Amino acid sequence: MNISQALEHGVDELVASESPEIDCQVLLCHVLDCTSTYLHAWADKLITSEQQKQFEGLIKERKQGHPIAHLTGTRGFWSLDLKVTEDTLIPRPDTELLVELALSKINDGMRVADLGTGSGAIVLALATEQSRATFFAMDYSAPALKIANDNAITNEINNVQFWQGSWLDAISAHSLDVIVSNPPYIEQDDPHLLQGDVRFEPMTALASGTDGLDDIRAIIEQAQYCLKPMGWLMIEHGYHQAQQVTELFKQAGFIVVSSERDFGGNNRVVIGQRP
Repeated sequence: MNISQALEHGVDELVASESPEIDCQVLLCHVLDCTSTYLHAWADKLITSEQQKQFEGLIKERKQGHPIAHLTGTRGFWSLDLKVTEDTLIPRPDTELLVELALSKINDGMRVADLGTGSGAIVLALATEQSRATFFAMDYSAPALKIANDNAITNEINNVQFWQGSWLDAISAHSLDVIVSNPPYIEQDDPHLLQGDVRFEPMTALASGTDGLDDIRAIIEQAQYCLKPMGWLMIEHGYHQAQQVTELFKQAGFIVVSSERDFGGNNRVVIGQRP
């Protein structure tokens, strides 16, 4: 079997996928350790029986619904190539909005916390762009923290400190300049939790109470005490939760509260400043 035939076979198998051609290219590039350009330039090149077996195994797992990122073990985010496993959320492009918003507020010497860091995508993206700030990455999951720390080492990022805990419990009052978080925000009975990639992601990083806002409420409450005066809080939320989250910010006394849209035009992040 050559590269062209392998791709054709994979597409036929993944006909039910939303993007069978892309899925197959990513998986075959992973097997061959090559770029997509190589696949097209060397379409007639034969693959070994072992490579064919590995590729077909990955296609079978993808057909069962396993996320591409879990099959390859990596996902690109910002300028980074990150290790991901079933212990972490898969970084998504919409979350890069949170990175952009945070970078607009972070200056040299600031202390910044990323709550529920998972793979470390947000905090590591920030740390690469602001090497003179100090970053703290929190997660309740020890396996997730290990992945985040591994990603920091792989990407040679050394201005991030990692700690295991529940949101801001371990942070002293008025000690942070910026807090960012992509917390769980899906309703616990949402049918989407049984569909697509999220079926294979940690439920504790996805669902948060009957209205999806339990963790966001806790973060907002704690942030009032942990932020310095004029510090910023930025929280990612579901596309339909902007009004509720905005109101929670205002009820907690935050000022300059705004809702920001992601690249798809959906309300995705609420930001506010502590007086």
